[in-house]
Amino acid sequence: MKRWIVAGSTLCLGLAVGLTKLTFSESSAMPPSIERGRYLAMIGGCNDCHTPGYQTSAGDVPEERWLTGNPLGFSGPWGTTYPSNLRRLLANMDEEAWVRYARTVETRPPMPWFNLRAFAEDDLRALYRFTRSLPADDTAVPDYVPSDKKPVTPHIDMVPKPAEP
Repeated sequence: MKRWIVAGSTLCLGLAVGLTKLTFSESSAMPPSIERGRYLAMIGGCNDCHTPGYQTSAGDVPEERWLTGNPLGFSGPWGTTYPSNLRRLLANMDEEAWVRYARTVETRPPMPWFNLRAFAEDDLRALYRFTRSLPADDTAVPDYVPSDKKPVTPHIDMVPKPAEP
């Protein structure tokens, strides 16, 4: 299986027999499927939750930190969930396994798993390729906290409040 690794203006293609470096000029684009995946991560809202500080900095987070999971929890009647480290998740999946996972996963809020299922297959593959092109990152996020327990981390309370009279 081939794997693209993007670092600055250097693009590497990892092969089972070794690693071959290909250098592109600053004006050259990354492979189209990886660029498409980058675009989808931005406009699909993946970074909004899965990249720490992305929303509060208006997206001004270096790409090297994208999709590393988030210790900021989301609390509601389901308990408290934490956006997973997608680099870590996908590191243990091949592309076919990712497509199957994306088509069958059901998660707790606020993850819109139903939107992930609606992605075109080519877009799921592009998102996989982009995420795998980022440097490996094994950062853990906090575990799910059941609704009968209080989270000990920062979290956003997502319980609707009634309108004031």
